[in-house]
Amino acid sequence: METAPSPETPLVNQSYRLDKYPDKNWWIYVVLPDIMPDRHAVFSWVKVKGAIDGFQISNIHLMPLPDGTLYFPVKYEICKAIGKNVGDQVHIILFADQTPTEIPEELLYALNESPTAYLSFQSLTDSLRFGIIDWIYSAKTKEIIAERIAKTVDRLVKLTIKQRT
Repeated sequence: METAPSPETPLVNQSYRLDKYPDKNWWIYVVLPDIMPDRHAVFSWVKVKGAIDGFQISNIHLMPLPDGTLYFPVKYEICKAIGKNVGDQVHIILFADQTPTEIPEELLYALNESPTAYLSFQSLTDSLRFGIIDWIYSAKTKEIIAERIAKTVDRLVKLTIKQRT
């Protein structure tokens, strides 16, 4: 039986090559075959913190490629700060990030207006809460964000009612 690494044990501590996704000039990433996807998390993401060439990072979600291998999307700002680009080697140290997902103010306000929805939201796993927050705030406009918040509160209330029956 496998045991989960402690938060103090690095998931990885080695050098990797910066790659670029074909046909997307701005998308730089590092493939991390040594970290397994979290099958219980939304989209099998793994939340990590650590450093890339000494540049501190946190609240990063490793995402799976089509073959299931995880990758670390490296933002342009990070590449610029560490002076690296596609093809360069970078040293990456990553740890599991157990920090709870922060609830944005608008969503928290809406949840506080409905105690049933709030309790339902709090009963979800951190991965599910992150997935909901990510879906809400991936919207392009404030109007769509507001609609998604309303839908989320409604669904959470319905979930609680369904669980009671």
